[in-house]
Amino acid sequence: MGLNLAKISKDAIMTIRIGSSEQKCSLFLLADLLKGGLVLSSVIETVRDLVMPILNTNHFQLVDLEYVKEGQSWFLRVYIDKPGGINIEECALVSDLLGEQLDQADPDPIPQAYVLEVSSPGAERPLKNEADYQAAMDQYIHVSLYAAIAKKKFYEGFLRQLSAEELTLDYKDKGRPKQITIPRKNIAKARLAIEF
Repeated sequence: MGLNLAKISKDAIMTIRIGSSEQKCSLFLLADLLKGGLVLSSVIETVRDLVMPILNTNHFQLVDLEYVKEGQSWFLRVYIDKPGGINIEECALVSDLLGEQLDQADPDPIPQAYVLEVSSPGAERPLKNEADYQAAMDQYIHVSLYAAIAKKKFYEGFLRQLSAEELTLDYKDKGRPKQITIPRKNIAKARLAIEF
């Protein structure tokens, strides 16, 4: 089956998962990549290389990076945190310093116009790596699945056990306490959640 690169919509988005890392990518950009254009992962890696010294100097943590197209606009989102939480002035500082680094980078790592957003991950912080999962032990989380388990594609509950292969949640089903073990390879996304 061939791919007709000329017929790809500029608004089509695709999610690419490599290991435990997940990135959203414009199919148009992917088509451009197939024709020898910009590599989305290189944008993320270049931004990571630029932002890490800024974060390390200020004792902040990088939670996540996103480079996504929404509507007609591109967004570069940098989520940062520190023990005790991050404030708006600290986000503005990182935004200013990273903006300067991006403006001075040669060649320009991001050739299209974009909006730079630096913020805290918020109450529903994504769980991206092993340290995030360890920090979430005994906390309430939301887990989205690639394939349904017991006819459900997502679960919310307290993270009780964690291994390299699976995690176990205590959750409620129609008010009754239950427990489920989920293979980690079946987890599309996981994040902290607010219990209602």
